[in-house]
Amino acid sequence: MCSIFGIFGLQDDDDHSALRRTCVDLSRRQRHRGPDWSGVYVDAGAIMVHERLSIVDPAGGAQPLLSEDSNLALAVNGEIYNHLELKAELIQPYAFQTGSDCEVINALYREDTPASFLNRINGIFAFALWDSRRQRVLIARDPIGVVPLYWGHDKDGRLVVASELKALVDICADAAQFPPGHWYDSGTDTLTRYYVRPWRDYKSVENVAADRVALREAFERAVHRQLMTDVPYGVLLSGGLDSSLVAAVAARYARRRIEDGDRSEAWWPRLHSFAIGLKGSPDLAAAAIAAAALDTVHHGFEYTFEEGLDALPDVIRHVETYDVTTIRASTPMFLLARRIKAMGVKMVLSGEGSDEIFGGYLYFHKAPNAREFHEELVRKLDALNNYDCLRANKSMMAWGVEPRVPFLDREFLDVAMRIDAKHKMIGQGADGARRIEKALLREAFEGYLPDSILWRQKEQFSDGVGYGWIDGLKAHAEAQVSDRVMAAADKRFGHNPPQTKEAYYYRHLFQLFFPTQAAAETVPGGKSIACSSPAAIAWDASFAAMADPSGRAVMGVHQQALT
Repeated sequence: MCSIFGIFGLQDDDDHSALRRTCVDLSRRQRHRGPDWSGVYVDAGAIMVHERLSIVDPAGGAQPLLSEDSNLALAVNGEIYNHLELKAELIQPYAFQTGSDCEVINALYREDTPASFLNRINGIFAFALWDSRRQRVLIARDPIGVVPLYWGHDKDGRLVVASELKALVDICADAAQFPPGHWYDSGTDTLTRYYVRPWRDYKSVENVAADRVALREAFERAVHRQLMTDVPYGVLLSGGLDSSLVAAVAARYARRRIEDGDRSEAWWPRLHSFAIGLKGSPDLAAAAIAAAALDTVHHGFEYTFEEGLDALPDVIRHVETYDVTTIRASTPMFLLARRIKAMGVKMVLSGEGSDEIFGGYLYFHKAPNAREFHEELVRKLDALNNYDCLRANKSMMAWGVEPRVPFLDREFLDVAMRIDAKHKMIGQGADGARRIEKALLREAFEGYLPDSILWRQKEQFSDGVGYGWIDGLKAHAEAQVSDRVMAAADKRFGHNPPQTKEAYYYRHLFQLFFPTQAAAETVPGGKSIACSSPAAIAWDASFAAMADPSGRAVMGVHQQALT
């Protein structure tokens, strides 16, 4: 994974040399995402800069990727997991210039329409493809928005794209997120949604049985696909259900090299796992149990509250949000990424997306029926690019570590989301006992993990790293933000005014780095409080009054478990 920066719509009288220097300077703000090499492409109508993190074909594969005739120039941030299959399906011959998995996009563009070939790709990506012959740019982002992408226009009306907001904030008054699952064609000036699945409508999944074997096998294929790498890798292991399942499946395939069809021994056959938390945190204890059961080479790191507090400004600058839950969880992840980078690991698998697919958040206990449960799952998936995907990608890529998310694999999503939500609901089982959240997923993987992990109750990452983390953040914000300042929050911040002192503190730090109105508008709602969902409030009106997004605050589930 890498970063891209591009400016399109240049004219003959533009100073290309000066623009090139500007583009390189702005792209440098994203170099943490791609510390291995920088590539620059200049054409009469476009300039593209690529900062590379080499994962596949590290010796070659430098970008932008050019076609043999140099008419196509491609800058990609991402991974194409099914690139070998896509190459095999090509109808027209294509002279590949590198071993990069991403170069297949150029070949697909040559022989297929964007609406068609984008729906054939299984991967995570954001790219800009410049067709110099047509003076046309094609921009696209993966279906869920695992990989970030922003766009806007400079003062001269030229189109600008970048992997992170920080590269655009000073030159684009209209900087915004590029929407997931869409592509843009400058030739027609149209933005088109390509990722539209039947399962978005509950009617298409109603009465579809829950095939646990098919679910398990689809997830195994997803993890296997995403082990595609030519560099050292590992797994994030909090000891919760989702990360532990990723680790359990990855451990089964770690000894063989995925890129050559499992024919040879992997270059790094021992699976390494990583966890972080305050001293005595629930996650560190649970991760150690899971790692011992899976026989991973485990690394459990402790951080202090002061170390986390010191990192907050850097976290907000990198993650580019003022959302409370995201910042709470991003900080330990940011610190963990630094530790992982120091060990020479460049890619990790992570467990994001499971809660949005199976209804793992605690407020799903209140869902009144399968239809509303399913519709809320779809809404949560649509919002992932602003929250968990943003957190995982930017926290890890701040240190040049690529996160991959098997639960959001395109094929697995189709299998898991086609299941009628009545099988996912949290309610009474056949024996009258109350079913725990994500019971369907747990049942599909019986025997993969110790029961203490497989049936561990949901904890948000920011809770699991240690309850003292959130409590300390709230206390620190209370000391930093006076009642008088808080009372005027809506006057200082007209868009998404903060509702708590903690939220005010984060918003203040965000504005130091991103002072524009457009930047503030890239953060929807300003808070990802699960129970603030319109559906959740409809299910239980008491959620409307909750100002704390911690999982402990929802329904008192954790307090009940401790008494």
